[in-house]
Amino acid sequence: MNANISEQAHAAQIEEVLQELEAPQDGLTREEAAARLETFGPNTLPKKKELHPILRFLSHFNNILIYVLIGAGVVTALLGHWIDTWIILAVVVVNALIGYIQEGKAEKALQAVENMLSLHAHVMRDGDTRQIDAAKLVPGDIILLSAGDKVPSDARVIESAALQTNEASLTGESEPVSKQKEPSHMDASLGDRKSMVYSGTLLTSGQGRAVVTATGRHTELGKINTMLSEVEVLKTPLLRQVGQFGTRLTLVILALGVITLAGGYFIGGMDAVELFMAVVGIAVASIPEGLPAIMTITLAMGVQRMASRHAIIRKLPGVETLGSVTVICSDKTGTLTKSEMTVTSLVLSDAAYRISGTGYAPEGSFTEVKDLSDEQGHETDPAQREQLMHLLSASVLCNDARLRDSSDGWTIEGSPTEGAFLTAAGKADIWLHDLHKHIPRTAVLPFSSEYKFMAVCSDLTSSSRPLPGAQDQDSLMFVKGAPEVIFSRCTGEVTSDGSSVDFRRSRWEQQARQLAETGHRVLAVARGKAPAKTEELTPDDVGKDLTILGIAGIIDPPREEAIAAVKICREAGIRVKMITGDHGLTALAVASQLGIGDGKRVITGDQLQSMSDEEISREVLYTDVFARVTPKHKLRLVTALQNHGSITAMTGDGVNDAPALKKADIGIAMGIKGTEAAKEAAEMVLADDNFASIAHAVEEGRTVYDNLKKSLLFILPTNGGEAMIIIASILFGLVLPITPAQILWVNMVTAVTLALA
Repeated sequence: MNANISEQAHAAQIEEVLQELEAPQDGLTREEAAARLETFGPNTLPKKKELHPILRFLSHFNNILIYVLIGAGVVTALLGHWIDTWIILAVVVVNALIGYIQEGKAEKALQAVENMLSLHAHVMRDGDTRQIDAAKLVPGDIILLSAGDKVPSDARVIESAALQTNEASLTGESEPVSKQKEPSHMDASLGDRKSMVYSGTLLTSGQGRAVVTATGRHTELGKINTMLSEVEVLKTPLLRQVGQFGTRLTLVILALGVITLAGGYFIGGMDAVELFMAVVGIAVASIPEGLPAIMTITLAMGVQRMASRHAIIRKLPGVETLGSVTVICSDKTGTLTKSEMTVTSLVLSDAAYRISGTGYAPEGSFTEVKDLSDEQGHETDPAQREQLMHLLSASVLCNDARLRDSSDGWTIEGSPTEGAFLTAAGKADIWLHDLHKHIPRTAVLPFSSEYKFMAVCSDLTSSSRPLPGAQDQDSLMFVKGAPEVIFSRCTGEVTSDGSSVDFRRSRWEQQARQLAETGHRVLAVARGKAPAKTEELTPDDVGKDLTILGIAGIIDPPREEAIAAVKICREAGIRVKMITGDHGLTALAVASQLGIGDGKRVITGDQLQSMSDEEISREVLYTDVFARVTPKHKLRLVTALQNHGSITAMTGDGVNDAPALKKADIGIAMGIKGTEAAKEAAEMVLADDNFASIAHAVEEGRTVYDNLKKSLLFILPTNGGEAMIIIASILFGLVLPITPAQILWVNMVTAVTLALA
């Protein structure tokens, strides 16, 4: 059996995959499955060995300044000065406790990824269907898929009946992905591999069968888990600076100690014990023992202020990191945009309309224009435009989504794209429940990736009110789908005065292309004669003589507050980059509206895949929009930015973002739509999933960073003054004016309180 088929399964024919995996159509035998389980191991993710809590606590003593203090404590103990010893050790332990308590819990990110795995799977074994523990799945198993299930492993689709999956957590693609049995292109990115289903993703509709190609750590989810466990967590900029400062200070302390010992012994003729205590005093005086306490308290105050502005800090050092950020790498969907698909344009036979309002709230107006390139227009009442009302009514009748008004605002149940049509119709006072009550459906053909359209038959004879634009019809079939498919079945179109003309395909294709080039998803709506028997529709019932009603441009619009926040970041010297799993044209269009990039330059995942690390390192300086990227690409981009010395913030919401979130100087997860894996890998969580909150948090972070620098500038002269007094006393042969215990008291109490003030 060739287990390497998992890398090319998306591009291979079904027969080839089954042959390579030695997978019979009626499933493996129990004996064969047991043998493969022994070979490939369980379908689980490997667990990382966690550090024992005691060892984690002891790791906080691994600091060069702490070594100096411990050394001073040992010297005072040998000299019998136990009060000094216990005070020094108490300070050391308190500092370690503070560090241990504020330490992040990034290891939980791995556990959160593991929790995404399905617990059970429906599989063919010995010719029968049975439910088994998903951990016992092996390559070559035939699994059964149905709506509502979580995909238990990576698998090649061999049968699909309107099968769709939500892969947002894995690819960043917000729209459900239709699955098919036909092979995908060999170079297709993860989000475009429509012949595959992936472990941990959710089946949103339809049914199907698939053959398992990879399990456990070999799945795409497993690869992310491996990346997550291997990512080295960088220290924050301030902690790096404090570490460098500690090394230099230690060298200065040692030099001063040696000079003082020599001077006191040979010049001052001091007693050895008294001289050693003086050197201990110099060491204790020079080390800013109160610094950890000041840092912790200052950061905690920053955390409180940020929480009031929807930014929740999970790890204290992340507060000051925000103040140092020079680049923000942001996801598009839900962060820079509302993650709510919106119909913004409608094109009819001899008119076009722009629709205002964003999101699912049915609030907005219609502006009539001659065509999409026309910047001038006038607001119009849709009720006075019969063909516009006909198009909107048809899009509602040919629709399986539901628009709900709840305490949390307007929400959609079902496909976001279909929901966008319901919202557009609601702005014209057309409602699904009202239409269905007056115009019942008689048959439905659900959307499928195979024929790329949805169709319904509606009975107009029992309608208590006429359907605009179809008053003389008894029944009609309404079709909604991909423009190229609908256009190929159209022969006519209807003008605004109700007269029929021949279908002008080139004109419609040009309008659809114009919408697509501005990042819109384009769908066409048409009507046709209902077949004689309408109990059940088939694709063949949708004939070649449809009448086009119009096309719609749909986009996930940018947040208005995000546009302002990007501008603020740019003015503050922070560069914003969009790194998304969405398509290149869509990413570029949204980026242009947000003010990110030059409106022309975009690099896709396929291009990144062929680039070396050196090429990416060059490109990342000039390019601000990256589309169709994979988790590995995000990691490479963040690493490239850090190699240039950039302090990088990375936003994300899916498990695919977790490695990059952990690698970034500060990871920012979405609080509402983010997965647990993303939240656990991040230092900060946005309570409102809004990019504008990042700008506010950076502002607070800069204040905290400034306060910490002020505290250091206050403490160091104080400590230096204490050390110089002792050195001067030794050189001039005077009695030591202050003991090590007194110095510690001054440093921990007086210096801390004054520095905080």
